[in-house]
Amino acid sequence: MALLWTIVVGFVVGLIARTIMPGRQVMGIIMTTLLGIGGAVVAGFAGQFLGIYQMGEPAGFVGAVVGAFVLLYVYDRLRR
Repeated sequence: MALLWTIVVGFVVGLIARTIMPGRQVMGIIMTTLLGIGGAVVAGFAGQFLGIYQMGEPAGFVGAVVGAFVLLYVYDRLRR
């Protein structure tokens, strides 16, 4: 059940990151989900390591969106 929840949250985070990123991003549902999961993992480790928030806090969702946005930016630049 935790894996399914991770996929759903990753998809939502990826969609939010794609929405706030200017320009057009050409990627499918799977890439959007992987982007969101990756952003959540990166931001989760970074936020907890820096002591910004603990696991399960609402700030983690915001951090996941920021992490996914950064990954989307890097992905977009590498793709060009």
